[in-house]
Amino acid sequence: MSTLDKVREARTSIFGTTVSRETKDGIVFALPYLALFSVFLLYPLLKGFYMSLLDWNSFQPAQSEFIWFENYVRMVQDPMFWRALRGTVVFVVLTVPTMVLLGLGLALGVNREVKGQRLLRFIYFSPYVLTVSVVALIWEELLAPEYGPINYYLGFVMENPPQWLTSFTFAMPSLAVTTMWWLVGFNFVILLAARQGIPEHLYEAARLDGARSWHAFKDITLPQMRPALVFVTIVQFISSFQVFGQPYIMTQGGPGYATETLVMYLYRMAFNDGEFGYAAAIGYFLFAALVVISVVNFKIAGESNE
Repeated sequence: MSTLDKVREARTSIFGTTVSRETKDGIVFALPYLALFSVFLLYPLLKGFYMSLLDWNSFQPAQSEFIWFENYVRMVQDPMFWRALRGTVVFVVLTVPTMVLLGLGLALGVNREVKGQRLLRFIYFSPYVLTVSVVALIWEELLAPEYGPINYYLGFVMENPPQWLTSFTFAMPSLAVTTMWWLVGFNFVILLAARQGIPEHLYEAARLDGARSWHAFKDITLPQMRPALVFVTIVQFISSFQVFGQPYIMTQGGPGYATETLVMYLYRMAFNDGEFGYAAAIGYFLFAALVVISVVNFKIAGESNE
């Protein structure tokens, strides 16, 4: 039998189309994932959009009334939605640039020949393995106005230390500091790996040409680390845009909704007020925003690899 005959024999007919045996085997191996994806991701995604078009009756779903896009119109006209969105944007602005720059600084510092590199890696990364509830409770104790260690030591230099979690001025920055302490280890590990992947002969050539440290950083380090920087920036942006645990545990959205975020408002509408259709519309706004962020990420990453 010729090679061509063997190839033809290895092909099977599925739904009237010719598919190679390798493709058929790949489809079979992918079926378990596709089943889980459909049940736990695709179906909830479609069901959520369906709910967003209804005045959802949580006790008798069959009696839910189609109102089409009224929930989305209500969302645009809802001042509480815009307040929650503004709080989310403030949190993102406070956390994302700082975490990226801090992670980059830690990675570049540990990459140098310093004593205790392994210990420093452990210290920087260890908070990341904690759960959000543990992190929030730790920082609630640290920021406690009367017995917290932060205010205890500040009491030696000021008469009235800030009320961190009950102050309109300091509540959101306090949540941002908590989040940065918790998540910066992720950026640190990714950026350290990216820095260690840069060939050292590039720096040797730069030194032979008389380039200073700043020029080597600007012309070698940053361009070589750009894909990793884009990655951690987008990951942190998406994570910060979905912040929920820290304000829910530490401030409950207060004082006076100063720390209420978009996901907190969605949660309150759904599980406190029973407005599941409206909450679904808010969820789809969040989904659309994250899709846009992902598209921008792919565009920037693609340009960086050209």
